[in-house]
Amino acid sequence: MRIYLQILICILIAWEQRKLEDYLEVSREKNREELLGKEDVLSVSGEFGIVNQIEFQGRSFAGASVANYGVVETGDVVYTKSPLKSNPYGIIKTNKGKIGIVSTLYAVYKPKKNVDSEFVQIYFESDSRMNSYMHPLVNKGAKNDMKVSDANALKGPVVFPKIEEQTVISQYFDSLDNLITLHQRKYEELQKIKKFMLQNMFV
Repeated sequence: MRIYLQILICILIAWEQRKLEDYLEVSREKNREELLGKEDVLSVSGEFGIVNQIEFQGRSFAGASVANYGVVETGDVVYTKSPLKSNPYGIIKTNKGKIGIVSTLYAVYKPKKNVDSEFVQIYFESDSRMNSYMHPLVNKGAKNDMKVSDANALKGPVVFPKIEEQTVISQYFDSLDNLITLHQRKYEELQKIKKFMLQNMFV
């Protein structure tokens, strides 16, 4: 961990401001031949990222046809235009799982060669950064929907380091996530043991 922190401190001075469109491009790939079905529909969660809709929500909310749905490959970046409590202008997440499809309410982007797509998610995981980035680009409709084109959502400024440093940062936060997951599982196991003991101690 210490070496990662040292690297992070050293690279901060190398970050540069550019437009997000310098790192991502709009994906036009659609599920025209319906090679992917309703079981492959993805949702975007603020807490869990990009997840399979049926596995996460228990059912599919797809329409009769998914031919017009956008294809999301592993490593693609997705912007959901649905407002959340902490993110009134939507959220940006990277697909770390299997290939899937999303409705037209989502914008799908392909990473260019100069970006680590997992870093993009890390960059926008700060609610304040996400909100301040999207606010100048979005107009809210009468139904509280996001009035911004897929291309215009990339017009805002971001401050990224070179791709080598992006990868180091992604790996660092990935190791933190794994550590958190490990301790969460231990916590849940201890909770089960405690519950069992409480139920049986006084029998």
